[in-house]
Amino acid sequence: MKANRCINATVALLALTAMFTSNGARGQQPSTPAQAAPSTETAAPLVEPDAVAVLNKMGAYMRTLNAFSVRSETTIDEVTDDGMKLQFGGTVTMQVKRPNGFHAELSSDRKERQLFYDGKTVTLYGKRIGYYATAPAPATLRELGEVLDRKYGIRLALNDLFYWGTDESVAANIKEAAIIGPSRCGDAVCDHVAVRQEGVDWQVWIERGKSPLPRKLVITTTSEPSQPQYVATMQWNTAPKFEAATFRFSPPMGAHRIPLLDANAASAGK
Repeated sequence: MKANRCINATVALLALTAMFTSNGARGQQPSTPAQAAPSTETAAPLVEPDAVAVLNKMGAYMRTLNAFSVRSETTIDEVTDDGMKLQFGGTVTMQVKRPNGFHAELSSDRKERQLFYDGKTVTLYGKRIGYYATAPAPATLRELGEVLDRKYGIRLALNDLFYWGTDESVAANIKEAAIIGPSRCGDAVCDHVAVRQEGVDWQVWIERGKSPLPRKLVITTTSEPSQPQYVATMQWNTAPKFEAATFRFSPPMGAHRIPLLDANAASAGK
């Protein structure tokens, strides 16, 4: 019994960077906006303006954050070759200081990964296996996200949610969107928003009030017969204090450096 599919972060909404996961995982299909039965009356819009407005408000607020940390409790489905769905848990912690500080760490029963960025270099470190890869990096997080995605096939978490309400958002790909209703996530009352895109359904719980942060995310891969699922619940700190060394990687004793491979070159060589 071998697990052969895990989460594919093409939507890249919150969850993790693609460096932390392999290829795809999500689960049961979430609730989605109900479509009105055919009638002579005008049908309700599949993309509700109120849902888009809530997403845009979230993006606008997130773009005001010059520094933050967020800890996510995650579960991810993997599907074995014979169709059995397995679920694995983990945590993801991110520390961000604009314009040029980023540290992310994944910890689970199966792997530990870290990414460091200090405005000059970016380093991916596998703590359990003792290997790290370092490459020159651009001067800002915005540029880093573009370079990592284009050159190395690494997608920074949260990028798409930060861009909601701008020309760079993925809103044009939405087929359906609706506010399901109010819902509580921990100590926060949230707007529960459901969205459908090609091959994927996702839900996000956005805190109401002056800090409209995403507090929970569920991504379901509808293009997979088993519909695997990824779930993350988030705790935010929007006024963190970081040490100077937070974003710099210092190789521990015994760690081995390896190249950070260009994903495009690797694909061309196949």
